[in-house]
Amino acid sequence: MILFDNMTTVAIYTTLVVILLLWYGALANPFRIGGLFLKELATSRTYLFHFVALIAILFLNKVELMIENNMTNYTVDFTSFVQSIEGGFVSNLQQTFENEIVTFVLAFIYVVVFQAMLIASIGIYTYQDKTKRMYYATCYAIMINYLVAIPFYFFLPVNEVWAHDSSVRFLMLDVFPTFETEYRALSGLNNCFPSLHTSISVTLAVLAIRSGNKRWAWFCSICAAAVIFAIFYLGIHWLTDMLGGMLLGLFASTVGMRISAAGTFLRSRGRQRRLGKLTYAQEDAK
Repeated sequence: MILFDNMTTVAIYTTLVVILLLWYGALANPFRIGGLFLKELATSRTYLFHFVALIAILFLNKVELMIENNMTNYTVDFTSFVQSIEGGFVSNLQQTFENEIVTFVLAFIYVVVFQAMLIASIGIYTYQDKTKRMYYATCYAIMINYLVAIPFYFFLPVNEVWAHDSSVRFLMLDVFPTFETEYRALSGLNNCFPSLHTSISVTLAVLAIRSGNKRWAWFCSICAAAVIFAIFYLGIHWLTDMLGGMLLGLFASTVGMRISAAGTFLRSRGRQRRLGKLTYAQEDAK
């Protein structure tokens, strides 16, 4: 059963899911949220700066792949070491649960829902929080995820499970036959440890819980669990990758919240000072 023909199909599904998630998470018109997002980009330099920084850090992942392809003299491979620790965990899990419907659902979550959850989080926090504290926390946390993970991809390469263990199938190809030519440019074959799908999913779940939006917190937590199961089931990541990703996600979300809180406090103090100066100026004018 083919779910994705190309990246255009992925983009269409992602757009539809983002619209649905914005409605579910914010209980508001998704297009109104989109309009508010564009307004913030146009009127707030701080908001725009954080969004541009977030896009830049995501682009850095592509730069990392380009640099890695030129590191021909560095041939270290830690995959065999990882498998010697874990044995056949992924293989056993995949063979136990393999089913056409399960493959269909988990592939959709891995490719579409995962990225839609990130996009929707930005929209929901922009709409619900006047201080934009959770929006900034999300930006910081995602940037931390990539900045911490990329050095590991350079110097601690671990191949995906299916590429190393012949007893594991890459089930993604059952629903996305052109994955290697269409999607692979976004993720290196040996960029396994830590698992960014795990770390970012955990990050979004923790931030959703901290946001106080119970509906969104439940959804993100369930999706994080589904993504973690999917990375094994589809034959992509090792157990070690998941553990590293969970630790990174907890670290990134915690640090992201602290930086955002500090930034919100400083911006609030700055506004108070400006208002104070304006008040004094008005009194002097009288």
